[in-house]
Amino acid sequence: MVRNPVVAGQFYPGSAAELRAMIEMMVDAKAAKQEVVGLVSPHAGYIYSGPVAGAVISRVKFKDTFIIMGPNHTGMGKPLSIMTRGAWKTPLGEVEIDAELAQRILNASSHLTEDHIAHQFEHSIEVQLPFLQYFKPDIKIVPIVLAHSGGEVYKQIGQGIAQAVKESGKEVVIMASSDMTHYEPQDSAQYKDTQAIEAILELNEDELLKRVDELNISMCGYAPTVSLIAAAKELGATGAELVKYQTSGDTTGDYSAVVGYAGIIITAMSPLVRLARETVETYTRSGRVLETPKELTPEMKAKAGAFVSIHKLGELRGCIGTFEPQEANVAEEIIANAIRAATRDPRFPPVDPDELKELDYSVDVLTKPELIKDKSQLDPKKYGVIVECGYRKGLLLPDLAGVDSVERQIEICCLKGGIAPDEPLKLYRFQVKRYK
Repeated sequence: MVRNPVVAGQFYPGSAAELRAMIEMMVDAKAAKQEVVGLVSPHAGYIYSGPVAGAVISRVKFKDTFIIMGPNHTGMGKPLSIMTRGAWKTPLGEVEIDAELAQRILNASSHLTEDHIAHQFEHSIEVQLPFLQYFKPDIKIVPIVLAHSGGEVYKQIGQGIAQAVKESGKEVVIMASSDMTHYEPQDSAQYKDTQAIEAILELNEDELLKRVDELNISMCGYAPTVSLIAAAKELGATGAELVKYQTSGDTTGDYSAVVGYAGIIITAMSPLVRLARETVETYTRSGRVLETPKELTPEMKAKAGAFVSIHKLGELRGCIGTFEPQEANVAEEIIANAIRAATRDPRFPPVDPDELKELDYSVDVLTKPELIKDKSQLDPKKYGVIVECGYRKGLLLPDLAGVDSVERQIEICCLKGGIAPDEPLKLYRFQVKRYK
């Protein structure tokens, strides 16, 4: 079935040309794109909330599918509903539902129900679509509407979404469609919205629920936001950032009764770092070597040396890697070196399952080492160093805390390689792309 637009010509222009022109004024084409797990975006009429929606979506590195959760304003249909088939139409064309992923999400949840009636006249998802189509016309979606239930239910829905995403192997962006405080004076709305936003930025869904209840915050999409946070944490979210906040008063000039709008991104762990983390967790808990992902990101397809570093509470817990590629691709390089870093770094005992929640990871992918004439061609911030003497080698990554001179780099490399400072040396430099 095709879900036809119900607020075109009301919340946003009804003609494709006018709609595209309006969106163009609200987005930032030059904004740096970020890897995100998800975002919070408002859903009012574009003249009110469009600048916030445009600012936040401009920061997102797009994936093929967006899972969009919105509140139920109409009271129609099943309270916790998902559409798994069909398409949504806007003046910019049709947006196909990602049927395979939607079915996985439905299967993973004991709370969601297949139902199109709840979506039929609900605007909270519809108004997001033209912004997505503007940047990626062939975008796919999974639409979910959440009405009133309990906090644990919302969290379990989010966890089910994360499970389905992991099983699918797809890269997605999860969106919570929500306005903030409704129809209160500017000062009151800003205070309440600040309290809710702080909880979201801390990725603390329980605190968000608590503040919404205790402060009577009329944030219509708090349920989708709770589900978003729960899913994002399962998918390795690393933090969140408020991109833009304003109220309807900034458009109308009337600050006596405003609606608040917040655009928030939840930043993502790099797929390479996520692979390292999942490898260590799988091997530590079960002794099983993680299989190479079926679908490799562009960074994983390359062939290069790679180092996996593990930190515990800010202190090094293991670091092992390869100067040059030993495996078929970077993904396999990471899997092999993550296991070595967790279990075979001679400076540390093997990682214990009880430690896993306290660990952070980074991955350095190396360029091919380049033989240089002398140390004048080195820079400790820009280049890593390999010192070679016969069969002995020592390597040091670039831009490390406490290593601020070339001489110190070479000294550490010699120590690691068992090379005396006065022995004849060959020097190699390389660069890294660091993923966190």
